[in-house]
Amino acid sequence: MKVLLFLLLAPFFSINLLAQIHKETVEYKDGDQVLEGYLAYNESLSQKAPAVVVVHEWTGINNYIKMRCDQLAELGYVAFAADIYGKGIRPSNPQDAGKQATIYRNNRTLMRHRVQLAVDEVRKQKQTDPLKVAAIGYCFGGGCVLELARSGADVKGVVSFHGNLDTPNPDDAKNIKGRVLVCHGADDPFVTMDALSTFIGEMKKAKVNFEVGLYSGAVHSFSNPASGNDPSKGVAYNKEADERSWESMKNFFGRIFK
Repeated sequence: MKVLLFLLLAPFFSINLLAQIHKETVEYKDGDQVLEGYLAYNESLSQKAPAVVVVHEWTGINNYIKMRCDQLAELGYVAFAADIYGKGIRPSNPQDAGKQATIYRNNRTLMRHRVQLAVDEVRKQKQTDPLKVAAIGYCFGGGCVLELARSGADVKGVVSFHGNLDTPNPDDAKNIKGRVLVCHGADDPFVTMDALSTFIGEMKKAKVNFEVGLYSGAVHSFSNPASGNDPSKGVAYNKEADERSWESMKNFFGRIFK
């Protein structure tokens, strides 16, 4: 009888669980430029919670990035997707995405500023513990959060998933205040092992508290199912690397937010 009752009520419990995650589009500004972020948090939070800024891939905020925010909200964090490009700028093909990403990769000051605006915005949320903020990013976004850290931003830590590791000013690593986690595909043809070695040297020279997760068989964009399943193209989803890197992130947050 109890089993039957549970089966009858299970759909209602599922709906109620999903309803606890508040999801909202948030407009904020960089001067006259309107930015459109995405906010997610658990409505049942009883006290202020750590916040995580999520920076998108070169295609801008999309359903994948929103899904990651929802997952973070389910873990008890206030999650905010940063809009680096601006409202309505959502490239739909590699050519346009490359043009947008290049604007910011060629202007690291602007890149850092756009991520910092998202940090400032999530700190304003009444659910956020303003002393406990971190940032994560994917591909282009991974490079963005590393630049945020290099700017000397007051964040507890940053996590890069298959992100760009290069910087025009390696000595800026001395400004990093929080911890750094890099989750990287060992077979990534776009961000090579040489690039990773250079990055590690940069972190060591500046005495940054950092760690690297290296995943065998994983290429670029390994955490996104939309990347396909053909590693020979240099971009492909890798379920094991995705799950292992997410667990590494969770453990990392457990340390920096304790």
